Amino acid sequence: MKKKDFEVIKSLAKALGFEIEQKEENPYNPEFVKEILEAEKSIKEGKGVKIKTEDLWK
Repeated sequence: MKKKDFEVIKSLAKALGFEIEQKEENPYNPEFVKEILEAEKSIKEGKGVKIKTEDLWK
């Protein structure tokens, strides 16, 4: 369902005597998101390590 359609369905349900609640879920673990954001920040600050492709399997 598209976000704009939800409001129409919600108002229709209200007119019929029902109430609809929208439950928003975050599919990602907050700790995982935090780690990824910190890693991106450290790379931008130049703290990352570069490995040549040919050295990757050594």
